[in-house]
Amino acid sequence: MSGLSQSWLFWALLSAVFAALTAVLAKLGTEQVDSDVATLVRTVVILGLVFGIVALRGKLGGAGDVPVASLGWLVASGFATGASWLCYFRALKLGEASRVAPIDKLSVVFVALIAALVLGEQLPPLGWVGVGLIAAGAALLAMS
Repeated sequence: MSGLSQSWLFWALLSAVFAALTAVLAKLGTEQVDSDVATLVRTVVILGLVFGIVALRGKLGGAGDVPVASLGWLVASGFATGASWLCYFRALKLGEASRVAPIDKLSVVFVALIAALVLGEQLPPLGWVGVGLIAAGAALLAMS
């Protein structure tokens, strides 16, 4: 497992599996609850889980060592995450999970574009074809 635990692909695939579960479980959870309240409950659970993991790993002291510039970016990321979750849960409340989730995954397309423009990251031509296919797939699922 140590080899796998050091692989970005392993963790990315796990992330995708958990994201899929998130969509289905959140859809079930928002059936009788306001989407904003559902987002709050989810956020509290995540906060407790991550706090517990950081505490158990003895890394709570590292929270005070975050450089100010990094802290600013992380706070901004937190706001973006919160906005994303609020919108996602509202979309799940109003639509089908099998149609909402693919549109949400257009974030892959947006990341590629923003990373190229802001971070100077470059995808090879075949990578851009993949980004285009993701966009096309999301559009097809949304229109079906």
